[in-house]
Amino acid sequence: MTQISRRRLLGLAGAGAALAGAGAVGGVAGQRLLAPDPFAGTVAVAPGQAVPFYGAHQAGIVTPAQDRMHFVALDVRTDSRDELVELLRAWTHASARMSVGAEATPGGATGGVPEAPPSDTGEALDLPPSALTLTIGFGASLFDHRFGLADRRPAALADLPLFPADDLDPARCGGDLAIQACANDPQVAVHAVRNLIRMGAGAVSVRWSQLGFGRTSSTSVTQSTPRNLFGFKDGTNNLKAEDPALLGDHVWVAAEDGPSWMVGGTYLVARRIRMHIEVWDRTSLVEQETLIGRRKGSGAPIGEVDEFTEVDLAARTTDGSPVIDSAAHIRLASPDSLDGVRLLRRGYNFTDGSDGLGHLEAGLFFLAFVRDAHRQFVPMQQALSTKDVMMEYIEHTGSALFACPPGVTEDGFWGGTLFA
Repeated sequence: MTQISRRRLLGLAGAGAALAGAGAVGGVAGQRLLAPDPFAGTVAVAPGQAVPFYGAHQAGIVTPAQDRMHFVALDVRTDSRDELVELLRAWTHASARMSVGAEATPGGATGGVPEAPPSDTGEALDLPPSALTLTIGFGASLFDHRFGLADRRPAALADLPLFPADDLDPARCGGDLAIQACANDPQVAVHAVRNLIRMGAGAVSVRWSQLGFGRTSSTSVTQSTPRNLFGFKDGTNNLKAEDPALLGDHVWVAAEDGPSWMVGGTYLVARRIRMHIEVWDRTSLVEQETLIGRRKGSGAPIGEVDEFTEVDLAARTTDGSPVIDSAAHIRLASPDSLDGVRLLRRGYNFTDGSDGLGHLEAGLFFLAFVRDAHRQFVPMQQALSTKDVMMEYIEHTGSALFACPPGVTEDGFWGGTLFA
């Protein structure tokens, strides 16, 4: 047996164990996974609490944003449709288990055959669920000749254009699949991704990944607005889980959008944005606030006191100049400047050491969920990349777009609507 086939065999053995143990998340545990009516609003999730895995929409989209993230883009190495579907089924059952604090497979860390590797790596043993959510997306490259999906590729999954200020690293772009793990404990998030990758050994391989800390958006009215690495509150006017009408308008794919397998799903835009921290830190406070359009301390729009005061883009000073600068970030990204375009942001700060020149390799891992990236994200990014002076302080180094299918029922699996 070759080394590759042995790894694949072990990976599929783990997948089979997950399938065999699917029943273990039934009964009482399964009831805890059942999601309430997704249009009935949301409630705050305690740091260690379990988030429902099953429901009309995938968890990890409108879920109140957790503190930590592990994101991974994968290439599919197998050419077998059956093997891919089997893996997706196994991943679904394992994810449901891990979302309630269970091992990826029953007794996986300490049970089983002592002479064989454990089917769960064990680093999350004794840890609570920590509000873990796992979300999957499919990249455009999955819809090629390999799996008979070419005619099922959504028109909205067309590649994003290259924007004027982009400096993209191909090694940080694209992917057949993406998995987003968010949790309030970094070890729980890393454990989840690690075990899903392990189960797919030989069938999938990591293309690129990103760890994130310190959410940069609030996705629920129960959350305060966080700050990015420039020290400013980020995402004050983000869409919230408690506003189902706006989510229906801007996030969830509707029947008239098509294709039918994506109805109830959404599109995920991922952008790795490096911030030139050292340059920003030498910029005066007044210039920083002018560039953003908000006060650094309170987060209020310039000219206002409260963070959540509606931005008045028409306001003028006594000499007739705009209170919010014509090139301010909040003006260019405002729905009023973009024909009503809005995004559900879900980003995270990151630091990846040094660039070798004594500068931090740090920034924002921007994540946004949208109904159509080409009607929402693209016009916004075109405006920012051509007019926003902030571009002197940042550069986009990674980019990807994924179709996230709707949620699953207890007898379904990730992508079941696609492969039906």
